[in-house]
This record gives sequence, structure tokens and C-alpha cells, in this order.
Amino acid sequence: MATHATAPATGSAPTTPEIPNKLYFRIGDVSQIAGVKPYVLRYWETEFPAIGPRKSGSNHRLYRRKDVELILDIKRLLYQERYTIEGARKHLEAQHKAEVSARSKKGRSGEVAPSPMPPASVAPALSSPMGVFSGSTLSGAAMAKVALPELSVRPAHNLSAIRAELRAILELLR
Repeated sequence: MATHATAPATGSAPTTPEIPNKLYFRIGDVSQIAGVKPYVLRYWETEFPAIGPRKSGSNHRLYRRKDVELILDIKRLLYQERYTIEGARKHLEAQHKAEVSARSKKGRSGEVAPSPMPPASVAPALSSPMGVFSGSTLSGAAMAKVALPELSVRPAHNLSAIRAELRAILELLR
């Protein structure tokens, strides 16, 4: 029985697995999509700081789509391109720096770059220690366990995606 993954034959082109259209993925889902064992994913979390699954109230790892895409990229670098873990980490860091640099140059060329701060109309609600949950019945300890998704600016025509995201958040709160 083989204890490590083997690279595909050099003549065959590797195919990228289809990532389901879900907001969050559990470690078993990501394991199946990436084709690696869950313990490998947990190890990669320690070696690649960009992989940052959130924890649910029941302490399950919840990966976002960008985490799954990054895991697939890491697997490609390690198993197909035969990078070391350190080499793959450096490659991903350099790739990230290049993307950030390209975005900042694009922002200077006259296009409006997205603001990292919420609009002023949202700021007062976020200033209380409990944030937008100041009227909530949840205690501070319960609030600390709730994994909230990152806020993002989205066009108004993407309401169905927002609705699905809100349903997933409600599911996490139950």
C-alpha cells in the first residue's frame, strides 16, 4: 500500500476538479475535492498561513472557496511540479505580492480601488464592542464562537448569491 501520493504519468494532462457552488466546505468535502487525506489538509494549514478555515460553533473547520482553490494550487505545486513545501510557500507569496502590486497599479490608473473600511453609515453599528450584534441575545462567549464571513462589496445584481450566503450564516447560527 502506497503511503504517499504519486504524480500522474507525464503524458496525461491533470484535470482540475469541479468545485461545487457552496459558501463553506467541511474538511471531508475539501479532502474529496483535492484528493488528499484530512490530516494532510491540517498539516498544510500549519505550513501555509494563507489557508485559514474558520471554525463553526461545533469546532468544525469551514473552508471558503478561495481556501479550496488555494489548496488545489498547493497540491499542484507539491505533487505535479515537485516543489518543496518551502519552495511552494515562497512561490505563493511571490504570486500574491505580484497580484497585490498589479491591483495597486490598476487603482492608480484612474479606477477606484475598493475601500477596506465600511461606509460611514455602517461604522456606528460596528463601533460597539458587540458590533452589529449589540441588540443580540447571544452572550459575548457565544459570539466569540460564531464564525462570520468576511464583508465584501458586491454589485446589487448578485442578490441570489447574497441570499445564499445569508442562509448559510443562519445555518451556522442554529
